[in-house]
Amino acid sequence: MKKRTPLAGAYWAGLLPALLWGCGGGSETSTDLAAVDVSKPTTGWALVWSDEFNGQTVDDKKWNFEVNCAGGGNNEKQCYTADKDNAFIKEGMLNIVAKPAPEGAEKPYTSARLTTKNKADFKYGRFEMRAKLPSGQGSWPAFWMMPTDSVYGDWPRSGEIDIMEAVNLKVTGADGKTEANVHGTLHYGKTWPNNVSSGKAYALPGGKNPADDFHTYAVEWQQGEIRWYVDDYLYATQRQSEVRYNSKQQAVGLKHRGWFTEYFDQISGKLTTFWSSAPFDQKFFLILNNAVGGNWPENVNNKGIDAAAFANGQSYVVDYVRVYECAANPATGKGCETIRAGYDKADDALVEGKAPIPVPPSDGVARNLVIFDNAANPNWPGWDCCGGSTPTVVNDPNRGGVMEFKVGAAPTVNGFISRAEFIKDAAGVPSPFDASPLLATGSLSFAMQLVSAPNNPAAAWKVKVESNNAATAVELDITASTEGKTPAVGVWQTYTFPLKQLADAGLDLSAIDVVMIFPAWGSGEGAVYRVDDVKIAAAISSPELVLFKDQKNTDWPMWDCCGGSTPTEEMDDAAHGITAEFKIGAAPTVMGFITRAANGGGAKPFDATALQQKGIFRFEMKVLNGTANPAAAWKFKVESNNGAEAVELDLTASTEGKAPVTGQWQTYSFSIAELAAKGLDISAIDVVMVFPAWGEGNGTVYRIDNARFFDPTATPVSGLNLFSDAAATQWKIWDCCGGSTPTVEDDDATHGKAAQFMIGAAPTVMGLLADDKVYYDATALLETGVVRFELKVITPPSNPDAQWLFKIEAFDAATAVELKLSDSLEGKTPVTGQWQTYTYKLKDLADKGLDVSAIDVLMVFPAWGSGNGAVYRLDNVAIAAE
Repeated sequence: MKKRTPLAGAYWAGLLPALLWGCGGGSETSTDLAAVDVSKPTTGWALVWSDEFNGQTVDDKKWNFEVNCAGGGNNEKQCYTADKDNAFIKEGMLNIVAKPAPEGAEKPYTSARLTTKNKADFKYGRFEMRAKLPSGQGSWPAFWMMPTDSVYGDWPRSGEIDIMEAVNLKVTGADGKTEANVHGTLHYGKTWPNNVSSGKAYALPGGKNPADDFHTYAVEWQQGEIRWYVDDYLYATQRQSEVRYNSKQQAVGLKHRGWFTEYFDQISGKLTTFWSSAPFDQKFFLILNNAVGGNWPENVNNKGIDAAAFANGQSYVVDYVRVYECAANPATGKGCETIRAGYDKADDALVEGKAPIPVPPSDGVARNLVIFDNAANPNWPGWDCCGGSTPTVVNDPNRGGVMEFKVGAAPTVNGFISRAEFIKDAAGVPSPFDASPLLATGSLSFAMQLVSAPNNPAAAWKVKVESNNAATAVELDITASTEGKTPAVGVWQTYTFPLKQLADAGLDLSAIDVVMIFPAWGSGEGAVYRVDDVKIAAAISSPELVLFKDQKNTDWPMWDCCGGSTPTEEMDDAAHGITAEFKIGAAPTVMGFITRAANGGGAKPFDATALQQKGIFRFEMKVLNGTANPAAAWKFKVESNNGAEAVELDLTASTEGKAPVTGQWQTYSFSIAELAAKGLDISAIDVVMVFPAWGEGNGTVYRIDNARFFDPTATPVSGLNLFSDAAATQWKIWDCCGGSTPTVEDDDATHGKAAQFMIGAAPTVMGLLADDKVYYDATALLETGVVRFELKVITPPSNPDAQWLFKIEAFDAATAVELKLSDSLEGKTPVTGQWQTYTYKLKDLADKGLDVSAIDVLMVFPAWGSGNGAVYRLDNVAIAAE
């Protein structure tokens, strides 16, 4: 019963009622709603314990008085007493009164807290109270339950069930809103301060306030599920987590995210996370108390405590407390559910819990990890351990986004962390990295620039890596890197630490969760430094499955599920060659590729587990004859384990977000991680389908090519160097329309030979052009690749307002993107006589409509008709992996 802090500190922002409102999660139920009268508790509940408060005094055979001034673990301002002024029976009702304490008392208020521990303890049932609640700033009445025996460990590992809590009822804030919420909450998880909670707020209909009249508050608690009620209206449901397993029976995710606990496993002896009915599967006892102040009420509404509200006492008046047992199955509490439609829906009553999402155990497959590159990684945020600063992403003119750290007067360490308690981004999940498969050739590396040196010039720079919540750690001088350099102000330098070096020093590589870069403890004040390109990586390859590229994969034949047709191989354009063609007739069907033996496949399900982090499924599609219904949706569907799991998405849910356009090849990419998150067992994929929505496809003809599962980031791809001293093979420097012939000229020692362009009176565009029927497929570079070039203006256009542009085309100008040079990552405009670099992300170009699979023109030029007199040079023009 320590630190009963609602929602792990959310009260500090004064936002608890909003935060208690659950986000939801999905979970199925087989309850028959039609068989239940939802207007009242079902008749299956049998009364097994109650106190109607009809005696003269509080019944000491049923209730214990807690006597202490401990503040409830929440900095409450009352002492709990057994005094009759604080708890008494009047007119058949229990009154718990919070009132001012005598002058000189240890706390400014007195009140009472009653429990049934060891007198009435229960596992499962319906727990109901009828009461009128106190009001005023600082009031905090509660009806709740705690475990009789903390079998899973100290609070909150063994759980806490808050049936009803309310704070500051009837207080009107500066916003004009009057507090009228009650709350139902569960506390569980790890020990304080890493505890979590989940719950929901409820307001009575019609603007009623719980402090004005009597209302009933109840929970129904059964194995794996707890439901909250006010006046028999079910407003919240919480459930145990449901783990999703793959074909290898490895936990890979959650079907429903609910509660959890952790305790020491009796077999292994290790502290282990359990996604089960625990901790809410043991006996709990009842508690009634009327607190004054504390962390929650004093930090919301009008804050603090309104002494005037308690001057004459604030009474928590309880008519009765009743406990029912489910006669149908007392051992589980199931079979007596009082439910309504929507009680199990995420957009209604179902609350999403805070259980950690399990990740598969190491499969021994080598994967690379990018901790930071240009943008924050939500799974690995920048982190200041102890100095109170917030690391931020800032722009570096040459590198783009970089993480900036600052060290103030307080000693601290800075870096990147992947532990739940430090991840604030809702999209982030703790992702300890298993680097053990990279041991032989992998390394930790990063680039760093010192902006301001520490005030102490003798400060040593350190690199520290921790694993498995600091179970192992290694700290090294930064000069122990392969490069052996010390940081220098204004200079970007790379530092590399072989993983074998870290392992030999004692680091467990299987669960790396912190990487720190910092001046030695206590010596860093004044330091400002930037870090980029932080990764744990090796040169690795990854699994790849090609379903179709120029010819069929005999283990994965083309397939018509239900229409009776036989998909064929057909010649398309020069860029695509042989493609897979599908035709849909009158019979509804779905089509795609299959490996099931019963359908002619090679019975070789694909295990994409090694691709889960960065892998994708990508294909190109061209519709020859569209659907009769122009509004028909196109679908992408993947199945595994003979249809045991499946995920179906619209094509517009792809990374590219495009709908098919008749006559055009278009690329579609789907994240394997997203498919797994939606419930697909990626360890046994056996069908991939692309089709118009069921029954909408009559007359449709379409082709698919370059369909494959792969990791675009795993295998280094060199890209295409379009010009460096000379144009690439099958490419040439080119003047579209001005009649000139661009030349190759000697430049400075750094650049050597460069391509030179001269614009005359005739409007034109200039750049590099592929030979006829030659296209460059940059698909493998899409996620991380860039187009980059260097430009030097020798003579500017005679029109000083001329805008400089970059344009790239694909597949004989079927798609094109034109941008200003100032839209590049560098954001610069040309300066006469200076070489300048310009970079554009391939992903951004694709998002703007470029088909990156068939690039054949790259142009740099002053805007059409404004370039007369311009002379300029290009060098180091490349489409490359970043």
